[in-house]
Amino acid sequence: MPRRPGRASGQFVFHVLNRAVQNTVIFRSLAEYEQFLGLLAEAAERFQVRVLAYCVMPNHWHLVVWPQSDDGLSRFVHWLAGTHAQRWRWAHGSQGRGAVYQGRFKAIAVQLDRHFLIVCRYVERNPLRARLVGRAEDWEWSSASLLSGCTGRPALSEWPVRKPAGWVGHLNEDLFDDSLSQVREAIRKGVHFGDAAWQKDTYEQLGWRSGRGPGCHHDWTPTPFGPDDSVIGF
Repeated sequence: MPRRPGRASGQFVFHVLNRAVQNTVIFRSLAEYEQFLGLLAEAAERFQVRVLAYCVMPNHWHLVVWPQSDDGLSRFVHWLAGTHAQRWRWAHGSQGRGAVYQGRFKAIAVQLDRHFLIVCRYVERNPLRARLVGRAEDWEWSSASLLSGCTGRPALSEWPVRKPAGWVGHLNEDLFDDSLSQVREAIRKGVHFGDAAWQKDTYEQLGWRSGRGPGCHHDWTPTPFGPDDSVIGF
């Protein structure tokens, strides 16, 4: 069945994520993390996609991005993941041994209100939840890092929603609410992240469910994740 082009995707902010096939650790060294961030910066400039938040974990990554054109999202992610996979295979001498990533990326449109803040907190807090660092800003390969914005790192664009004062401190707080489960449920079910009426309107405008990515016209089966946010899960 033919694929349909994405419609109106330039109007939306997306939470984009992908992970390695069979949870392979694909970022094993400082150089591998730095190479991916360099590719992310290049892809954002090449395809005119605004990067709002990101986090690169040992076997997966999260991006919060805002494309400036309707075809920018798909082209951006395909180039980023494809180029990274090709270079990773070459560096490890494993050309022709199958896919590096588990499949097509997941793209979840995000409503520009409290839902946007929930997603950004989810993304930047990922290493802290996985107990890889003691504070979110200590993870060098995320937009919460003190190194964010340095040479070789993706340039961050201004948020479409006002960033709360003391944002980094907010990342490090243990909030006893259901925001974590809300994001996970959106990923699991393959629904855009927002209020019910907004979700319906977004589906009609985009013409595709979240989790399938733009242009994909087949049924999507969500990938299950573990009981907590470890380096294995999302």
